This record gives sequence, structure tokens and C-alpha cells, in this order.
Amino acid sequence: MAKKRKHIAPRYQELMQPTFDALRQMGGSGTNVEICNAIIKNLQLADDVINEMHPGSTVQTELEYQLAWARTYLKKYGAINNSGRSVWAITPDFLQKENIDPKDVDKTVRSISRIGTNTEASDDSDANDSPAGEGVESEEIRPWKENLSKVLMNMDPFGFERLTQRLLRECGFTQVVVTRKTGDGGIDGTGKLKINGIFSFNVAFQCKRYSGAVGAPEIRDFRGSLTTDIEKGIFITTGTFTKSAIEEASNAGKQQIDLISGEEFMNKLAEYEIGLKEIKDYEIDEEFFRKI
Repeated sequence: MAKKRKHIAPRYQELMQPTFDALRQMGGSGTNVEICNAIIKNLQLADDVINEMHPGSTVQTELEYQLAWARTYLKKYGAINNSGRSVWAITPDFLQKENIDPKDVDKTVRSISRIGTNTEASDDSDANDSPAGEGVESEEIRPWKENLSKVLMNMDPFGFERLTQRLLRECGFTQVVVTRKTGDGGIDGTGKLKINGIFSFNVAFQCKRYSGAVGAPEIRDFRGSLTTDIEKGIFITTGTFTKSAIEEASNAGKQQIDLISGEEFMNKLAEYEIGLKEIKDYEIDEEFFRKI
């Protein structure tokens, strides 16, 4: 009798080749969002698969969680690497390759990571089905994000808007004003963004603390609140966006809305060290110690 799947989203092993394919299609490199969008399109994933939340998380879908582990395994295998700005790229040794063997990737990474743990290979299928194997850690799956998510959800509403105001300023926005009004048609604040010190755009933003996924209706309501002098809209959430919300935001013929998910919001807070302090750590090159 086949084992019942706990989740409907593909597992990390099933996403290794699609991740590699997506990077090859994009010229060898891509961001997390670009990789995810390409895989959704290539695999024609249904809405319920895309929108499934990872258990216990308010900021990450199960698909995003499994993709993070797929990238982790491919990186430890040596097929891809990432920059400080989370841009992933195929390594030179794999540029001419078209296929990745997920079983070999999984076996190799787990074997390398067992060094120093005094742990023998397990025949337990449940254990091998888990991405977090013995000694296998992901730089993308960090407890601080879940802890920060809880902090954001418990913030005073106006405090969260002021935090968004601060972050937008760090990102280059000026004249950022929080409306502090109720019934304002969905606009929580406005500002200006100057490009290369020459071109400037009037921007309006909405920032909402969601514990799940924002849907298309919220995007339409926000767009409908934008006045004619607003040239750009930004929707910020502590949660995620459904596939229909993403499609609505980029709907051709309508005013484009930029989306910032909870994951991206927290990454930006970390980048500018707003309320966060980096603790230096080291990644052990276990293969080096194995081969020396």
C-alpha cells in the first residue's frame, strides 16, 4: 500500500531537476522568486499546490519551503551557488550538463553531511524523505524568520506601518508619509522613488499583516484606491500571495502593483539590519575534510 503524502506540494527531490531547468532557461542564474515562478509555469502547478502553507508558518508556502531545500541540496552537491543577494547560478562544472540525478544528489549530500556525526546510513524511508537529514542544514530555513514573523504579527498596527516607512526609506524612497487613517481606501502611505537621481515616481503602499495568503480581491481593492497622481503601487504583507493575486498584480492593461511578501520583507530587514543584528557563523566544508 502506497504511503499517503502529507502535503500536496512536490517534495524537494522532485524539485531539483525543475530548479536546474529553470536556471538553465534563465541563462544560468535567477532569484528565488524567478525560480519559483518558472517552476510554477513549467510544471503547470495548480492553485491549491501553490497556495498550500508550510505547517506552522505564516510567511512561507510548502512549495517555497521545499524549493529552499532543493536549492540547498543542489548547492551542497556543487551544481549551483548563490551570491550575497540571493541570486542563484549554475556552477561552471555544471554549465554544460542538462540533467541532475536527484537520488545521487540526495545520497551524496547526506553522505558528506554524516561525516563527524558518527551516524550510519539509515534505511528508514521516512527519515530519507525528510530534507533535514543528519548534519544537513539549510541557510535559507532559519528559526529567526519564524520568530520575527511572530514579532511582526504582534506589533501595533501603526508600529508596523512605521517599520514599513523606515524600510522604504532605506530602500531609497523619500517623502514617505504614513496616512494613519481608517477608511482611506486601502492606502497606508505614500512616497517618492527617485531612479538614478533623475527620474522620480509617486508611490502609494499598503502594508497588511496577514497570517496566510493575500488573494486577488485585495489587490483589486488596492488598485481601485489609487488616485491618478499615483504612478506605482506596492502591496506589502507579512504572509504570501496567491497565484491569482500575483496574476492580478501584473495584469496587462491595468496599473501594475509590486508585491512584497513576508519572506522578502524580512530579508530586507536583515539586509539593512533594521531591528536585527547578524551573528557571524561558519559553514563547514565537510567535503574538504573528507578528501584531505
